[in-house]
Amino acid sequence: MLNSQKTVLSVLISIACVAPAVHAQQTKSVLIVRELETDRYDPQRTLARGASEVLFMAGDTLVGLDYDLKTPVPGLAKSWTVSPDGLVYTFKLKENVTFCSGKPMTAQDVVFSYKRWLDPETKGLEKFRAGEVDSITAPDPQTVVYKLKRPYVDLLRQMSQHHHTIINSEQVKALGADFGVKGFDGTGPYCFQSWTPRNEVVLTRHVGYDWGPSIYKDPRPKVDRIVWKIVPEETTRLNAVQTGQAQLTRYLPYYSINDLSKSKTVSLSKASTFNWTFFIGFKMDHPVVADERVRQALNLAIDRKSLSDVITFNTGKPATSMLSTGTSSSGDGAFKFDPKRAEKLLDEAGWVKGADGIRSKNGQRLSPLLYGITGYWKDILESVQGDLKRVGVDLRIQLFDSTVAWGKLATQEFDMFSMSFGYMSTGEALSQYFISTSVPTPNRMNWKDPQTDQFLADGDAQLNSRDADALYSQVLNKVSSAAVWIPLFHDSLYLATSNKLKPVRAHGIEGSAIYKGLDIEWQ
Repeated sequence: MLNSQKTVLSVLISIACVAPAVHAQQTKSVLIVRELETDRYDPQRTLARGASEVLFMAGDTLVGLDYDLKTPVPGLAKSWTVSPDGLVYTFKLKENVTFCSGKPMTAQDVVFSYKRWLDPETKGLEKFRAGEVDSITAPDPQTVVYKLKRPYVDLLRQMSQHHHTIINSEQVKALGADFGVKGFDGTGPYCFQSWTPRNEVVLTRHVGYDWGPSIYKDPRPKVDRIVWKIVPEETTRLNAVQTGQAQLTRYLPYYSINDLSKSKTVSLSKASTFNWTFFIGFKMDHPVVADERVRQALNLAIDRKSLSDVITFNTGKPATSMLSTGTSSSGDGAFKFDPKRAEKLLDEAGWVKGADGIRSKNGQRLSPLLYGITGYWKDILESVQGDLKRVGVDLRIQLFDSTVAWGKLATQEFDMFSMSFGYMSTGEALSQYFISTSVPTPNRMNWKDPQTDQFLADGDAQLNSRDADALYSQVLNKVSSAAVWIPLFHDSLYLATSNKLKPVRAHGIEGSAIYKGLDIEWQ
């Protein structure tokens, strides 16, 4: 193990120090080590955190977001006004903004970006984040008028998400289906130079960039080159940051958090606001999990406290509710640990234990198939697998590399799936996963319920968050009582920075931790 770690670390060193020694200070790379990858860097067609981490640096959105995940701040838009009825947003753009190619960014690029996302041919994902759009127009090069058919209480915050990244229409047309694979031309502080799948993404300083969000003291990039490097082994990532051979990572083994908080070689930052939930979802219409009693039983069989304590070393919180936003729900009782009740429900559902301890019914074993992503999920799912086996369930687990997992998770091949995701609000989380039109992804549960759709639409249309939350609570009651998910734990976000850099503050947006990267600076 030690020799293999030294080999990987040697590779990291060679990557980080590719520049000639005479220009080392000017051109050396900041190396960010991470675990997860994506299948593309097209902001409108990916849900992967591995994509958003890079896209926040390589691109910009009209609106930025403060560290509290509540306060919108100017991004590409320097200001905006909202009509009293909440239907018309008028954005004034910052001057002298350019794409990395040198092409000036204008209001027409904003209009193109949104129209492409909303065009059915694009197969854009999570279009709910744009609201119910009536029209988006550019009356002049520095003005965008964004009209809605009905109010959307969360629009400005949603405009900070990676899906809203403004893209270069010329490059999109030139690359076609290869946009976000062979290239990405954004207005962000760092320019997308290259991507080697399963290996690395290389970014370089966007010369002249000075329009970053005001949450940073200085809106300009401070380093010349950033390499996002895939390093699957958690101990290697940790050692690389501790020794300064890599400079940043948010992919930390949970056991390391306490020691890192006392380290003299690493600074550790915890995101002040962060909602991120690990859960297992069910394909509601698959026979083996279609019975609500079975889904309830599987929920009751999981010892969340033990799982959270062991997996996260007490840095996470056992999930006694589907979400961590605090929205009330009458269905939270479904997420207790009660294996005796689980056994009784399975008995009532007609699943009988055999000689091997596994239940069956009408000749079919209670053996659901779960799809997930490799990496940290292995230990989590093995714990879940053990709990379920004790009540007579033989959980089969199939994990995939993240470059192919997203495609597999868009199929109907599995009965259950593992996932973790971040969100700013209850409405966002529920809209992301439970709108009928989001089947097959991200609504991988095949949950299609007109009342859910109506509650969510009505909640989004409220002009204040309190009235919206009351409607979202109705949805949360419904899906919790139906045991659509097995919520496991709510996570915390930590970012480790080598002392070769000045400390970088963790940002909770989409779990990316580094956000725009404008506080990355050599000591």
